[in-house]
Amino acid sequence: MLGDLLFMITIAVDCMGGDHGPGVTLPACSRFLDQHPDVQLILVGLPESMAGFSHARANVVLASEVVTMDDPLEVALRRKKDSSMRVTIMQVKDGLAQAAVSAGNTGALMAISRYVLKTLDGIDRPAIAGQIPNAKGAATTVLDMGANVDCTAEHLLQFAVMGSALVSVLSGEDNPSVGLLNIGEEAIKGNEVIKQAGELLRAAGKAGDLNFYGNVEGNDIFKGTADIVVCDGFVGNVALKASEGLAGMIVDFLKREFSRNVLTKLSALVAYPVIAALKKRMDHRRYNGAALLGLRGLVFKSHGSADALAFGFALSRAYDAARNNLLDRVRVRIAHAAPLLAAVSAEPEAAA
Repeated sequence: MLGDLLFMITIAVDCMGGDHGPGVTLPACSRFLDQHPDVQLILVGLPESMAGFSHARANVVLASEVVTMDDPLEVALRRKKDSSMRVTIMQVKDGLAQAAVSAGNTGALMAISRYVLKTLDGIDRPAIAGQIPNAKGAATTVLDMGANVDCTAEHLLQFAVMGSALVSVLSGEDNPSVGLLNIGEEAIKGNEVIKQAGELLRAAGKAGDLNFYGNVEGNDIFKGTADIVVCDGFVGNVALKASEGLAGMIVDFLKREFSRNVLTKLSALVAYPVIAALKKRMDHRRYNGAALLGLRGLVFKSHGSADALAFGFALSRAYDAARNNLLDRVRVRIAHAAPLLAAVSAEPEAAA
């Protein structure tokens, strides 16, 4: 117990973010504190929303504004300077918290985090790294999931380096494999950006900067062919939303078919253990919590529609990242890959 007290992890939480706000975030935070005696939380929210909440290891910080899901970036970044989201990120910048969690507007969270925390040396664009369950009973980390719609080959290389650090922290795998999402496994497949990215990733693999598996296709995400799948934000976001929609549709179909008549309802009782296990494996809430990689601070994005269970998993992702020094590991991997990243950056300048 004394050891836990000496190494407390402090996480700042935007309690106003998401579709449900404090109705979800506060119960999730209370449960998380009860489950983790080595955690302190800084809870940020409006005075009326935070009134009445107390916990021995929770510190309430008040804000006067909230970034809504519909707020344009200009409003969130320049007008609402005392928003719960921005105040939460400031806790990380000021060294009061080791990580921040928000379920708020994704674009606003990325913009505010990038403006307040800045990007790491050697990284041009931060990326959103999330998890999609796979057939191996684990999860495939996919990045980018929506922060960067258009990417260069250099950006994809940076994503691979950062993703490798993230997975090594969360899974304990020292040298996780990286796959490049493509329309085929062959090196000649894909557009010019993908082909160039493939060359860079192969070079990085030979240099020992990462473990490059090769090109992977969309179905490989669910097979678990590679631990990490790299793609641009447009493709990654479509893959995420499509998989969530498919999982929801399958569960809905099962409910309808088992509810069709008395016989099918009896069959459902017999098959309940199998159905419950399947539902648990396909439950996207268990994989909630996407990391915003490439920043000079740890920020995690929860799904906006997250319930208390899902938000708790986002808190767990932030906790694991802070406890295992994710930021330092990302810096080390970027430093190791710096010669290759610098060489790639110099090529366009030389061509100009």
